[in-house]
Amino acid sequence: MTKYIYVLTQFKFNISAYHGSKEIRNYKSSIWDDDYVQSLTTPYMAKEYVEQAEKLKRQVKIIIDETEDELDQLELIDNLQRLDICNHFEDGVQKLLETIYYQTIKYQDKHVEKDLHVTALQFRLLRQHGYHVPQEVFCSFLDEAGNFKASLPSDVKGILSLYEASFLSLEGENILDLAKDFSTHHLRDRLHQITNDPSLAEQIRHALELPLHWRVQKIEAKWFINVYETRFDANLILLELAKLDFNIVQAKYQDEIKHMSRWYKETGLPEKLGFARHRLAECFLWAVGFTPEHHFGYSREILTKIAVLITIMDDIYDVYGTLDELEVFTETIERWDINGLDRLPEYMRICFLALFNSTNEMAYHILRDQGFNIISNLRKLWAELSRAYYLEARWFHSGYFPSTNEYLNTAWVSISRPVLLFHAYFSITNPINKKELRGLEQYPGIIRWPSMVLRLADDLGTTSDEMKKGDVPKSIQCYMNETECSEEDAREYIKHLIDVTLKRMNKDILMEKPFKGFGKTAMNLARISLCIYQYGDGFGVPHHETKNNLVSLIVEPISMP
Repeated sequence: MTKYIYVLTQFKFNISAYHGSKEIRNYKSSIWDDDYVQSLTTPYMAKEYVEQAEKLKRQVKIIIDETEDELDQLELIDNLQRLDICNHFEDGVQKLLETIYYQTIKYQDKHVEKDLHVTALQFRLLRQHGYHVPQEVFCSFLDEAGNFKASLPSDVKGILSLYEASFLSLEGENILDLAKDFSTHHLRDRLHQITNDPSLAEQIRHALELPLHWRVQKIEAKWFINVYETRFDANLILLELAKLDFNIVQAKYQDEIKHMSRWYKETGLPEKLGFARHRLAECFLWAVGFTPEHHFGYSREILTKIAVLITIMDDIYDVYGTLDELEVFTETIERWDINGLDRLPEYMRICFLALFNSTNEMAYHILRDQGFNIISNLRKLWAELSRAYYLEARWFHSGYFPSTNEYLNTAWVSISRPVLLFHAYFSITNPINKKELRGLEQYPGIIRWPSMVLRLADDLGTTSDEMKKGDVPKSIQCYMNETECSEEDAREYIKHLIDVTLKRMNKDILMEKPFKGFGKTAMNLARISLCIYQYGDGFGVPHHETKNNLVSLIVEPISMP
């Protein structure tokens, strides 16, 4: 492998303000420079905190074992999940859920009077863990006309639980579609009426912005810790463990981003490719959203590196490269041949070498540790991505306006998430399963749907800005051109496509569990996508919510007594 490692800093050249026919975008520089990243400190790497956390885990395990009432069990599991400490008690939680499923769902008495909060919480938790709970569990809350009963909105807690449960729906589940509309309407109506309970109002507002099922695990945990702390019934042992665990994991994230920042600085990419977005910290946020678990540090390293390189490639194809240069660049990536470097302009050489080295390095580690050669798999992924980029560049230069379907058939690949999903699979799976890998190479729902969610969310968040700067038409413009509708109607259509795709994810990934151990990671891609683009372009212009999320996750620990 060492013979392929080149010193990238040997290349010296200037980036002018213009290249080809495109004006270079003036991206704001990142606030996360190496000096700042290296200055981050935390005391929570110390052994004493790890020992304290282990002691608290033993106490929580006793709480789980001794909780007998079904509602108490459900709310305990919900709290463990939202506090993000459930992963420490997977066996105990799974045992509780299995008991609840067989006692109250599979062999339930349909004539027993039900509580909306209990039923909705049961449904959500069980479906989150892959149990096939039918939507008909909500039939007892419908009137003779098939609508939810008019008396239900007085139960605000139950309506909130129904709302959260409705996002575990699959295509064609009309009762859950009705539940979503019904609960959304009444929560919005009730929000303006709540004056004496600020905590409840905040929970409703938070849920209406984005449902729990599609929130990023770590970001949600810090928010919920603050909410849970104000509750009169908060379990102080759970709360202390949640705070301590968050801070310990944050310490690991700090160490990782310092390592990544040193790597990025050493590549010379920030210094030499001034036209591109340099978003190391934001790429690390993607990686944390993707694989947040403490033990997935190697995966976060790989995903951060790959996301950085994808971002630079994207800007080469979208912003800087001429069409002739892009054709040669695409051919070079397809051949995966460093002997063709002389055909490339210098700025493309440095990008290709960084890509070549990082990809071969990962393949080397997999070959060394598992005896499995993935280099051909990775080469195919990069070649496919570069072809998709090049096709979109040709669309732009020729002024071609694709149909919505034609655009999406290319754009779900050009958004680059098949590349990231496969790198995630390789970096967390040991041993790699040949049969599974062959299945993934057919691009089933576990690859396609999360990538499509990102594509559509990205289009909603970035369309106006990117169109002004001269990018290829996005799904919104394609749909407007195809149907002659307004931008508002086109945006509603794209939101509808996102909703349908999320339902397909629930079915093809969450319920069918085709690739054990990888499903949660794939679902997480949709979650971090919705997070990044929730308030606009949180990647291209990462100085608002994205910055706040990074500070929360990496810089500021939770205060402890």
